Amino acid sequence: MMCVCNPVVWTKDLQLGFSISSSLQTFKMGFCFSKPQNDDDSEHHVEFAGGNVHLITTKESWDEKVSQARKDGKTVVANFSASWCGPCRMIAPLYCELSEKYPSLMFLTVDVDELTDFSTSWDIKATPTFFFLRDGQQVDKLVGANKPELQKKITAIVDSVNPFHA
Repeated sequence: MMCVCNPVVWTKDLQLGFSISSSLQTFKMGFCFSKPQNDDDSEHHVEFAGGNVHLITTKESWDEKVSQARKDGKTVVANFSASWCGPCRMIAPLYCELSEKYPSLMFLTVDVDELTDFSTSWDIKATPTFFFLRDGQQVDKLVGANKPELQKKITAIVDSVNPFHA
């Protein structure tokens, strides 16, 4: 699994989180290639659910939320991320903020390490990856923690559903 990162070399520092270094974790061409070694998720846990973001912990909860969105006429924004992924952690507050700003959408977060098989079924190759689903079908996708692009895609989705949205 990769996460889209700055093209630098990183390691996991127990006191500071992620820091620039020359061992353990190498990033090339903007992608992290593996989970950092000796990672203690509890020490560096980022709250990926909050606001109107629903944390998906089972395939059944995914099916339930997608079905509910379909019934309510909502577009789903699904964030496939990992707690150890620096870019995922960086974009999480914006994702939460957008979930509060756009209650007409349903925001979901899937931890790729918690639901490995499910994430693999979505062909997740890098984190974060955002899928936009309407009526259960993918209408758009964004790979990477590109804040302006995420905001642009969400605004476009909202405007396509409600052209009079201010």
